[in-house]
Amino acid sequence: MPAPMSGHSKWSTIKRKKGATDAARGKVFTKIAREIMVAAKEGGGDPDGNPRLRTALNAARSANMPKDNQERAIKKGLGELEGVSFEEVLYEGRGPEGTAFVLEVLTDNRKRTVPELRHIFGKNGGEMGSTGSATWMFDHKGVVMVAKEKIDENALMELCLEAGAEDVQDEDEVWVVTCETSSFSDVESALAQLEPESAEIQWVTRPENTFPLEGGGAEAVARLWAKLDDQDDVQKVYCNAELPDEIMEAHGL
Repeated sequence: MPAPMSGHSKWSTIKRKKGATDAARGKVFTKIAREIMVAAKEGGGDPDGNPRLRTALNAARSANMPKDNQERAIKKGLGELEGVSFEEVLYEGRGPEGTAFVLEVLTDNRKRTVPELRHIFGKNGGEMGSTGSATWMFDHKGVVMVAKEKIDENALMELCLEAGAEDVQDEDEVWVVTCETSSFSDVESALAQLEPESAEIQWVTRPENTFPLEGGGAEAVARLWAKLDDQDDVQKVYCNAELPDEIMEAHGL
């Protein structure tokens, strides 16, 4: 079995944000709306035939995002309402202690986004990197998280094998199913009946590149992580550091 995943996703930790301030909730809504728009633009407005849109709408429901907001974002993505056009970009960088960061970004203006990200890295002990400087430490995988109460391991394994999944891991209260990105649509569809906690394509740290940290080093990485996560154009942040839960939670991660 691979080591537990190291990474961070706005969708998979959305439940922690439910009690957040209105300002924080507004940021979450903005990020989800952008994802809905891009998903609809790419794959159409029917979630049944668009796994990426289905995933984004599940995140919206988990975050208690109003239905009107969801529908408006879909219409903007389809061009039925006037809206800004967003571009998907991947950025990479290094953080304190030599940690690696991968950022999935949706921006309408790279000339604004890049200096802001460079500033955040520089002020928090890191630096922006070139293409490939961090992603080599990660694998791009489909990841589906299913609550254990929904299904037992044997039944889940049977479903997953038929759909083309690679692995099922036991992590606390959830099963974590991983697959190649080419199989994600089939795996996500096969498990949709179980109402997964999250289902998305992620950058998963390779076991040999996982970086456990504690103390001051962990705090420094968490500060940078939180600043990047808070930047408006950043949709998802992945880092190869494994930090203590209490430090992650203290920084809202």
